Amino acid sequence: MGISPINELQRLTVSLRGGFERRKGCLVFHFTGQLDAYSEKQFMTYVDDVLLSNPAPVIIDLSKVDFLDSSGLGALVQIAKQCNESKRSFMVVGNARVIQTVKLVRLEEFLHLAPDLTTALNQVSG
Repeated sequence: MGISPINELQRLTVSLRGGFERRKGCLVFHFTGQLDAYSEKQFMTYVDDVLLSNPAPVIIDLSKVDFLDSSGLGALVQIAKQCNESKRSFMVVGNARVIQTVKLVRLEEFLHLAPDLTTALNQVSG
């Protein structure tokens, strides 16, 4: 079951869409909607499937996610741990709401939080 880069985001759940592209040698995941208890399992499965076949650095762009709860944060922590274990660069891009949620639980350094995609790409590929 190969997952290929897509132009349009796939519907992962009723509340979450996702896709990825390759940019500057990185895997950039884009998500819109809600990353929460209802979508966390599909989010993890989707990201895991892509990571299995691509050893590149990872950026998860959540700038269009309008809700992130503890389940979503848990999923991000799991992915960050996997990337750390495999010595793979990992960053999360967030909007104001996502950044506020991540900082609330003091995970901004662990998740390598970046304010925008350009900054993340420059840090990971530089």
